[in-house]
Amino acid sequence: MSITHEPPTEAAGQNGHAGVAGGTLMRAAAIASVSVAAILIATKLVAWMMTDSVSLLSTLIDSFLDAAASLVNLLAVHHALQPADREHRFGHGKAEPLASLAQAAFIFGSAAFLLIEAGQRLAQPRVVMNGEIGYAVMVFSIVLTIGLVVFQRYVVKKSGSIAISADSLHYKTDVLINLGVMVSLFMSTYLGWRYADPIVATLIALYIVKGAWEIGKTSLAILMDQELDDAERQKIRDIVMAHEEVKGLHDLRTRSSGINVFIQFHLELDGNMKLKDAHEISEQVEFEVMEAFPNAEVIIHEDPEGVEEARMTFR
Repeated sequence: MSITHEPPTEAAGQNGHAGVAGGTLMRAAAIASVSVAAILIATKLVAWMMTDSVSLLSTLIDSFLDAAASLVNLLAVHHALQPADREHRFGHGKAEPLASLAQAAFIFGSAAFLLIEAGQRLAQPRVVMNGEIGYAVMVFSIVLTIGLVVFQRYVVKKSGSIAISADSLHYKTDVLINLGVMVSLFMSTYLGWRYADPIVATLIALYIVKGAWEIGKTSLAILMDQELDDAERQKIRDIVMAHEEVKGLHDLRTRSSGINVFIQFHLELDGNMKLKDAHEISEQVEFEVMEAFPNAEVIIHEDPEGVEEARMTFR
């Protein structure tokens, strides 16, 4: 006899997150990210108008991207935290990669604009003015961004949110970008190297393109239901096979949706075992897998050991 076991629906009702507290922290981090981006846009806009620095323009554009990305993240987090319903039985986790894919397309366009602007400055270099204002704005930006990153790291630790983690990684790179702009301002205003400003802007633009590519690639992998990596799949196998009553495991399938993970597999047990005993073993295995993957929904199908059946060839 072959039976199928599914876990209770409470986990789906919590979206696989770290409960209500985790969801509250995720919303707070998303709101903080939008607020910081808005403040930086205002200060950098004034500084760029006063300095006419193209490298400062590059970090202003990056802040616009931050604001757009953070706003989309805010909406995506709100939607992803909604519980599974009749129309969306697997939850709303794919709102996050959909939002990220849109961000990647927007970022590519903005980087292209920045490359064109930097190219014009390379052809016709200009003098950077009011370098002191640029320094002050960059220092302010770095301090504010570091504060946000510290808060985001705390939220990721408590909630496990992929969206907040990705946003935090982007802001970490902003710290390096702002330091690069400070170097550019110094070389332009104090050393008279006019080409330093557009060269730094070009490097930043290329870095933005690289980031957009990574965001797009990751988003597509999630949307296309890509399997978890080999190390995580092996971890699942090790947990399952560690149970003394389990005879084998096959047809392991995994995928992620936002911060939720879906795991399903066939569990091979003694064919003479009572149905009740098979159910209890399956419950124990499910509990152990979910301890290792707290955001997972696990579906187990029990098979008698040695019964021939059509099996998937994927490992």
